[in-house]
Amino acid sequence: MLLFWLSATLLVAQAALAFIVGYLLLLTTAAWRAARHTPPRPGDPTHHFAILIPAHNEALLLPETLASLDALDYPRDLYEVHVVADNCTDQTAAVARKLGATVHERQNPAERGKGYALQWLLARIWQEPAGPAADAFVIVDADTVVAPGFLRVMDARLAGGERVIQGYYAVRDPGRGTAVSLRYAALAVLHFLRPQGRMVLGGSAGLKGNGMVFAAEVMQAHRWPASITEDIELHMDLILAGERVTFAPDALVWAEMPDTLAEAQTQNERWERGRVELARRYVPRLLHEARGAARQGRRGRAFLLFDAALEHLIPPFSLLAALSGVGLLLAGLLAVPGRGRRKRACLPGVNLLLGVALLAGQAIYLLAGLRLVRAPRQVYQSLLAAPRYVLWKLLLYLGVLSGRGKDDWVRTARKEPLSESSLPVE
Repeated sequence: MLLFWLSATLLVAQAALAFIVGYLLLLTTAAWRAARHTPPRPGDPTHHFAILIPAHNEALLLPETLASLDALDYPRDLYEVHVVADNCTDQTAAVARKLGATVHERQNPAERGKGYALQWLLARIWQEPAGPAADAFVIVDADTVVAPGFLRVMDARLAGGERVIQGYYAVRDPGRGTAVSLRYAALAVLHFLRPQGRMVLGGSAGLKGNGMVFAAEVMQAHRWPASITEDIELHMDLILAGERVTFAPDALVWAEMPDTLAEAQTQNERWERGRVELARRYVPRLLHEARGAARQGRRGRAFLLFDAALEHLIPPFSLLAALSGVGLLLAGLLAVPGRGRRKRACLPGVNLLLGVALLAGQAIYLLAGLRLVRAPRQVYQSLLAAPRYVLWKLLLYLGVLSGRGKDDWVRTARKEPLSESSLPVE
């Protein structure tokens, strides 16, 4: 009897994981049908862009970011670059000013963080006597290289009626180390496969914090949040206001990632804690509004809201893999005492098959994402170290749930800037 109840409990838990993995496989299938290139706009570009760069002690990497913006394949009189040097103690402001950016220096130790910096900068721009000349705003991190065709893609999409657009935010030089390669793999599914799938199914691509474009009227109507995960919070506010974020897979930005797991610890703790807080805040409201939309016969709206809620509930891939692995292990242990007892062994056997299917489904999801982004060989090789990464992420997540971590905007430790030859080809 005890074996039966343990097996039944495990079956319920694995069924919940199966729903999540099944949904990820649905997104995977849809992603293969999504368009991967934006049709070029006939004629000359017309949209004027304001590119905003929040920077905290980024004097080292900011020059590469500004150089990539200066090299954009877009009329130079149709975009301007604003850098907000936020609570900096280095030469960020001087470097940005020397390289031709419009610099805004902010000192407010009580309100530190990317969200506060952008909130302050946007208010400052809107308060200018003549008002902003920009038709759209671009948010780029200070450690990012922007693809030459980024603005042309965004110009074409804005001309087609899109109002909030997320570019493909990828990892620079994934072959530099195992931690970087594993991060590349994680973002291949999170930043490319899932948004592509949602474009086919009618969902919202989401905001990833870097390489985002907003039509001016949208930016003016929504105050930038100052939370830990301000991009996710803004995405929720936009969805609830009736907006939808679209995805431009051919508008690329590449950002630097920490070389080791230890260097990424603080950053990941901040992200995961923010995710947990926003899930508690938004999931009930999203599900409530999805149910209301379904009752009104607005199926597209209902799906978009449900999908947004589900995105909060899907655990990080490493945690999902860990839970599935534990489930398979327990299923194997429970199946052993049932040998020779067919009736009692049926349920443990189902659990065992389900555990194998869960891990197989996640492998398909991950490998499909890597295939879609044409990941280099080093990324596939780094998957051999995935168990260590999964364990690290699991311990980190448990620490977040216990309340560990800080909210401050701390510059993530990085190495020296990379040369242009290390960038992937667009």
